[in-house]
Amino acid sequence: MMLEHVLVLSAYLLCIGIYGLITSRNMVRALMCLELILNAVNINFVTFSDFFDSRQLKGDIFSIFVIAIAAAEAAIGLAIVSSIHRNRKSTRINQSNLLNK
Repeated sequence: MMLEHVLVLSAYLLCIGIYGLITSRNMVRALMCLELILNAVNINFVTFSDFFDSRQLKGDIFSIFVIAIAAAEAAIGLAIVSSIHRNRKSTRINQSNLLNK
């Protein structure tokens, strides 16, 4: 596959993720859009690593590191959303002002 095709795919994923992050009102949807952004970044890391120097695995290793960070972020984020839902009975972003009570 050509470099341009993969970069266009990554740009589409990044734009969809940013649009969803800006317009979402649900915390779970915002976390999913954030994961989509991180996956677009991972596609770029692997693509440029393969395109420029396929003997060194710097982009691939960094991509695995980002996947591990994204998994930890998703686990912590879902735990926070679960706690907010348990206390506030809602996962809407505009209703979760934690400074009220």
